[in-house]
Amino acid sequence: MNWNDIGIMLGETLLVTLISTVTAYILGLPVGVLLNVTSKTGLKPNRVVNFTVGLIVNILRSVPALIIIVICMPWTRAWFGRGTGEWYTMLIPMTVCAFGFVARMVEQSLQEVPAGEIEAVKSLGANRWQLITKVLLPESRSSLITGASVVAVSIIGYTAFAYNIGAGGLISGIYTYYTRHTGDYLGAVYFWVLIILVVAIVQLLQEAGLKIAKKIDKRRIAK
Repeated sequence: MNWNDIGIMLGETLLVTLISTVTAYILGLPVGVLLNVTSKTGLKPNRVVNFTVGLIVNILRSVPALIIIVICMPWTRAWFGRGTGEWYTMLIPMTVCAFGFVARMVEQSLQEVPAGEIEAVKSLGANRWQLITKVLLPESRSSLITGASVVAVSIIGYTAFAYNIGAGGLISGIYTYYTRHTGDYLGAVYFWVLIILVVAIVQLLQEAGLKIAKKIDKRRIAK
């Protein structure tokens, strides 16, 4: 490992985080909406659908990331031509790991929308689709963006398992460096630079999410 590898590991971490987060939201957003709509207080309560979908989501959330990586290997191999060894082999398992988390976060975000606003628009003759697209999603977008930053940070944590399949990334690089320099790794500048980069990315994601959420939150009091 050398200094040139840091840029590569940084790029791998950012790509996995970005692509997995976006993909998880593409899949998880409609599922979260479905969970909210079919809940007891939703627009169209349906106990069977809500329980079934909720059970699937809960199962995915309870399975450890490393197990999901192993389970997803056949799909990863079929899609990318290989199951391990490159950063992109983490994309499918990272998406699966985040999918259930996203669905639940979306469900919770939609529940924060005041019932009075929903009823007001409903009284004007809006149908369910209009209520979802014109009220629920717009009014919860601040919470959704905050949730997206949380999911992205979680995915960075999941990339720690990239070491187990040789998929690269900063956290994998940190552990790799440790295994090769077990006697003096704490005194190496290279080791701490990798850690600082991981912390910096996490902080930037969290701050960016909070600032964007506050900027678009129409409910905050103007100063």
